[in-house]
Amino acid sequence: MIGPELHVIVPGALNQRTGGYVYDARMVEGLRRLGWQVVVHELDGTFSKADARARASLGLTLGDLPDDARVLVDGLALGGLPEAARDHRGRLRILALVHHPLADETGLSLEQRERFTELEREALTACLGVLVTSDFTARRMAAFGVPAAHVRAVVPGTDPARPAQGPGSDMPPRLLCIASVIPRKGQDVLVRALAQLREAAWSCVCAGSLTRAPAYASAVQDAVRTSGLDDRVSFSGECDPDTLDDLYDRSSLFVLPSHYEGYGMALTDALARGLPIVSTTGGAIPHTVPAEASVLVPPGNDTALAEALGPLLSVGSGRSINKGRARRATLGAAARRHAASLPDWDQAAQAFADATLELAPNGPNGPNGV
Repeated sequence: MIGPELHVIVPGALNQRTGGYVYDARMVEGLRRLGWQVVVHELDGTFSKADARARASLGLTLGDLPDDARVLVDGLALGGLPEAARDHRGRLRILALVHHPLADETGLSLEQRERFTELEREALTACLGVLVTSDFTARRMAAFGVPAAHVRAVVPGTDPARPAQGPGSDMPPRLLCIASVIPRKGQDVLVRALAQLREAAWSCVCAGSLTRAPAYASAVQDAVRTSGLDDRVSFSGECDPDTLDDLYDRSSLFVLPSHYEGYGMALTDALARGLPIVSTTGGAIPHTVPAEASVLVPPGNDTALAEALGPLLSVGSGRSINKGRARRATLGAAARRHAASLPDWDQAAQAFADATLELAPNGPNGPNGV
């Protein structure tokens, strides 16, 4: 028997190395393992401030789909183009996948935020339902006029991993930050915090794309040089999975200074390796990371971030070094315990399949709704 069919529409190439695209790709893989017939459509153009190519690409893609097709559109593409959902809602079963609302992106003006809110509200209310990646984001959908009954939260899976080995007993603690270097991720805040910890022994690796917000990435790297930290803070750019796994394994603690996260997959990947977490209270982070495995501070506060990091590093000598190591071990053990309770990607895919069928049940044209 042929499984359900789903058309998945994403802005640009699916194989991009960000949390949102990795989530989309892993769900596509998981659904296919479950027997679903998944067709991926990669859009042209610029998102989320959609240009003419993006508008035309989404319109043509939806227009070419057969009547009654079940369609899942990534919110990065749909949120700024509500007319696409509105124009095709009568003949297609359209679902949105929202990683985080476009209006919650860092660096928007009040006018831009209000405009994105208006556009996304129109887009989401034109859909049969909305899938999100956390309960936190599910609750946010009420602000966009989406009834709770039309929302399903499916958290990402987490791959099992061995405990991180660290940089070596004779090396200072290594901080790891995995995130595209964009304003929402707050690497500028991290640099200012690290500048306050010059007397501590540490090194820091920032892994993530340097091309998604090039002006911001350049400013962050300039700040590292201006602070005299260029021999201690490195930027490795976008990394493949094997390189990321090696970075996790050779780290002592994980730091993510984000202003906002809709879930935070890098955080759970760090938990799986038993890395203590230092992050913020931005968005879904307090719901993703357990208190016993983390130290969370207000987003954008470099002093608070420095105060959170200091006790976990090798400050001074002897007793203080041992206290920092012991504190990291306590948080790391709690991280591993929590990670054991998280779903793997097969479980996440099954939950995604169930949620999709609940929101867009099989249609009238056949047993598989195609």
